[in-house]
Amino acid sequence: MLQTTAESLSGVIDATAPLELSLVVPIFNEEESVGPLVERICAAMTRYPERWELILVDDGSTDATLVNARTYVGRKGLSLKIVALQRNFGQTAAMQAGIDTATGRLIATMDGDLQNDPNDIPGMVAELERRELDLLVGWRKNRQDGLLLRKVPSWCANYLIGRITGVKLHDYGCSLKIYRASIIKQVKLMGEMHRFIPAWVAGVVPSSRIGEMVVTHHARQHGQSKYGISRTFRVILDLLSVMFFMRYKARPGHFFGSLGLGLGGLSALILIYLFFDKFIMGNDIGTRPMLMVGVVLLLSSVQLITTGILAEMIARTYYRDDDSPNYIVQKIFDGSENA
Repeated sequence: MLQTTAESLSGVIDATAPLELSLVVPIFNEEESVGPLVERICAAMTRYPERWELILVDDGSTDATLVNARTYVGRKGLSLKIVALQRNFGQTAAMQAGIDTATGRLIATMDGDLQNDPNDIPGMVAELERRELDLLVGWRKNRQDGLLLRKVPSWCANYLIGRITGVKLHDYGCSLKIYRASIIKQVKLMGEMHRFIPAWVAGVVPSSRIGEMVVTHHARQHGQSKYGISRTFRVILDLLSVMFFMRYKARPGHFFGSLGLGLGGLSALILIYLFFDKFIMGNDIGTRPMLMVGVVLLLSSVQLITTGILAEMIARTYYRDDDSPNYIVQKIFDGSENA
């Protein structure tokens, strides 16, 4: 079936035309899903009239995922690259590796567990262009996951992310997204921040250029979910990091300095009051706890302000020197090794 689909594609699309779309799919221990995944993508993309490529990023799988995926390399009419990472770096790093490898004008991302439907991709691309957006996010309105362990934590996370970042979306966690490559390549993904991509993109373009579209969501057919209830706690910690980086990434001194000035102001009020009480009213203040509180607040203020200065120096060094990726590629399979 795949070969027939690929042949029909090669007969319709000019192989010399500019590459329009790169589809990036991180996979980890999906040996049963990777074959049906490639077939479904090829079948769905027959509706897409432009040149496209598929990039599978194997995130250090310990099963036969990479072996099964490599059987599709070199198929006629299918432009497939497999980026094999040296070990398991996590979904965010795998997604970053795929984005860095992509050469299309647009980049689409999706999960490799068959829960996202590739049939939505052509329609999402058309919607992105119609609305002149830089990022279109899938909304799993009818989500096929467990209520307690997946849906409820996701609802809470989406609400908190929207409130803190100001980017109002129903579903931050959906991996099915369409980006303009020129925009997403300006964003460096770190840690477990893939679920906050719309927030990071909002730091590059106005939030009005970020939209969402209802997409199909299927129940998991093979393997086990890589997520559990513990993800909720990580989301909260990551959300605090997002809030800090969105507001203070380029000026961390303002964050620490504001805290330092606040504590310093409070310390000044306490010490002025004690000065008045001691030298005007003539009261003994040597044994009063308020004196110790005022001194500790003063020292904390000085420490926070100096920390802010150091953070500013580190931030400037980071922006000047850091261009290293957060993953290590072991090998890229694109069929050229068989040529």
